Amino acid sequence: MNDMREVEVVVIGAGQGGLAGAYHLRRTGFEPERDFVVLDHSPAPGGAWQFRWPSLTYGKVHGMHALPGMELTGADPDRPSSEVVGEYFAAYERTFDLRVRRPVDVRAVRESEGGRLVVETSDGSWSTRALVNATGTWDRPFWPRYPGQETFRGRQLHTAQYPGPEEFAGLRVIVVGGGASGTQHLLEIAPYAAATTWVTRRPPVFREGPFDEGAGRAAVALVEERVRQGLPPRSVVSVTGLPLNDTIRQGIADGVLERLAMFDRITPDGVEWDDGRRVDADVILWATGFRAAVDHLAPLRLREPGGGIRVDGTQAVTDPRIHLVGYGPSASTIGANRAGRAAVRDIRRLLANEPAAA
Repeated sequence: MNDMREVEVVVIGAGQGGLAGAYHLRRTGFEPERDFVVLDHSPAPGGAWQFRWPSLTYGKVHGMHALPGMELTGADPDRPSSEVVGEYFAAYERTFDLRVRRPVDVRAVRESEGGRLVVETSDGSWSTRALVNATGTWDRPFWPRYPGQETFRGRQLHTAQYPGPEEFAGLRVIVVGGGASGTQHLLEIAPYAAATTWVTRRPPVFREGPFDEGAGRAAVALVEERVRQGLPPRSVVSVTGLPLNDTIRQGIADGVLERLAMFDRITPDGVEWDDGRRVDADVILWATGFRAAVDHLAPLRLREPGGGIRVDGTQAVTDPRIHLVGYGPSASTIGANRAGRAAVRDIRRLLANEPAAA
């Protein structure tokens, strides 16, 4: 192919994990554009943060951890997190001269000659000896399917499309999902909406007391065990529960966080249960999470029968050239930092033991 370019490492994604990986590659002697390249499909720096809704201010962000080598200081807690993090990531890319290429859509990663991989993109193809996949989950919102869903006359949207609470003024809103996003949406929307209803598949688990280091390790271990078995990863938050803070307590006291079991069907005017209950609605907001955005890796046949990619640390068990950062136990800001460092360490060992392709 005339547009094929060769590097040692391709990094896909310039969110927390991708930038952490690029930083450690740079720090250990790899030169951007010569030895590695960072490809990002987003229009601007900031990873998935740039798409967050305006009412998610930096002060509401849970545990945004600084990127390696450069702290995020002096941020205004009342500014939208999309602006704060976007500016921080942009400054980080400039400071360490990471030369991120964007917008570039990665279409497929395939086996090539000489033990190399070819990364096919909207900006041509790259031949590489190793791959850091840091594509996160934002591009794969999960929409459950329920009978009658296509008949609903109101609006259906996902957390990925959430515009902020003002747009729901005077409307009857059903929020589906028992995670942090679902509770945040409800608490924001309730003062504006005509009515809100909270529906979850499982009863929400609220966590009291501090979330210490031991509890964090235990939660990560549960997620890690799933990916070791080749099962689809669950988020770390899914095994930690929701923190029972003053805001949540007030929401419970006000009746905003009064949970109903999952409905059985969707009707043109709302939802129904088999026991005869019904709730009329103008909007159904699906706060039902995301799945790993790894479809471009499909040609490599990494998925296990359980539906996930079996990973040890960050390394795909069936292909040591592939490192998944931000997948499973590293799907948090601090986890992505550590995973980026670990991936680069293992890639250096891999490249040192293999002769370069002719």
